[in-house]
Amino acid sequence: MSFFKKPITPVNDDDDKLVAGYRAHGDLAVLGKLYERHMHLVYGVCLKYLKDEEQSQDAVMAIFEELVTKVRQHEIKQFKSWLYVLSRNYCLMQLRAGKKIITVELEEFMEFDPIVHPEENGREESLNKLEHCMGKLTPAQKQSVQLFYLEERCYKDIAEVTGFTMNEVKSYIQNGKRNLKICLERNGG
Repeated sequence: MSFFKKPITPVNDDDDKLVAGYRAHGDLAVLGKLYERHMHLVYGVCLKYLKDEEQSQDAVMAIFEELVTKVRQHEIKQFKSWLYVLSRNYCLMQLRAGKKIITVELEEFMEFDPIVHPEENGREESLNKLEHCMGKLTPAQKQSVQLFYLEERCYKDIAEVTGFTMNEVKSYIQNGKRNLKICLERNGG
């Protein structure tokens, strides 16, 4: 693809000048010029880790979006090396997030499945116990558990909907699940 080919312009001390210029003025054209010089590197890293051309192209664009804030937040000594590490970490996070989203099966985590899907004769009583125990969770745990188990949303969706970080979402679900199990066991569920 010509879009991701190595540029003809030689890369030298101009990277430092462009980084400084962007940090000083926040001009996206300056950041775009800087990124264009190294886009082939980013694409290569993404292709190496993601092993998919389309995903790699999307990652190249997403990494540029991250640069808009990260270049101003971090002290960068050598832009090319720093960008390589940023690109690699982005791809690894995508792979980790993809594995978690794919492998999470609702039944695997529903240790209290008989409570959610009880026999017909005790269904209403079991649902009342579950509702009571859901009310004992913190608001963040309750919201995360409802979105994950009842609406079958992935961590990423829950994070976007709630504004929680991915780690917070995972923690709220794990702790909420544990607290629900304890509560249900105490209440004869």
